Amino acid sequence: MSDTTGPAILKISGLGKRFGGFVALDDINLSVASGERLGLIGPNGSGKSTLVNCLCGTLQNETGSVVFDGRPLDGLIAHERTRLGLARSFQLPKPFHTLDLVDNLRVPLIYTVNARHGHRRHHLSSVQIEERCYDLLRQVSLAEKARRLPRDLTQVEMRKLELARAVATEPRLLFADEAMAGLSHAEIEDILAVLFRLNEQGITIVLIEHIMSAVMSFSTRLVVLVAGQKIADGPPQEVVRNPEVERAYLGE
Repeated sequence: MSDTTGPAILKISGLGKRFGGFVALDDINLSVASGERLGLIGPNGSGKSTLVNCLCGTLQNETGSVVFDGRPLDGLIAHERTRLGLARSFQLPKPFHTLDLVDNLRVPLIYTVNARHGHRRHHLSSVQIEERCYDLLRQVSLAEKARRLPRDLTQVEMRKLELARAVATEPRLLFADEAMAGLSHAEIEDILAVLFRLNEQGITIVLIEHIMSAVMSFSTRLVVLVAGQKIADGPPQEVVRNPEVERAYLGE
């Protein structure tokens, strides 16, 4: 498992978000290196989901700027950011319940990857799309259920399908939002193995997670948000010993 990282793929400068008089994010500055495995943690209500929503285009920040792969994202909506290579998985999977697993992956391949390439000569053919769907399912150990409906999946298999749907957009950066919540230890290890494989394939991953053992195992760097502010950023073992971080999690 390589820890090699490259130049910054994501740069966040002075990002701020308010909901009325409530400051959800306050002057967030953060850089994510290409190839990095970054853990994003913080107590409930710390602003993690708001930050991810602002970065992925679900919400628009009022202040600051976001640059992805050298391109400013200001004004771009969610699907435009996805087509640039920024993807996310959701804590609560929302597959197309009436479509089998192959077709659940076919949709993002058609509407993101083919749309990204624009000219029809560069589009994936129907055969290529089918092959890519099965390849993605093999990566998450779901190929044997390719023609089953999402309702036939276990909880951990649903999380794997959610990750596969995100990866179908061919992202360069993936936000994995609590992909392990509620899973057993063995299932957590299963999801971690998938995330490690995706990172080894060149996908930069930001893991948002409450399960500290998983975060510590996966992350090469840890960022902590508390009350909308970044209070720590560095090597995981150093960050968890930070007195501010200890107070945030354990109280005075």
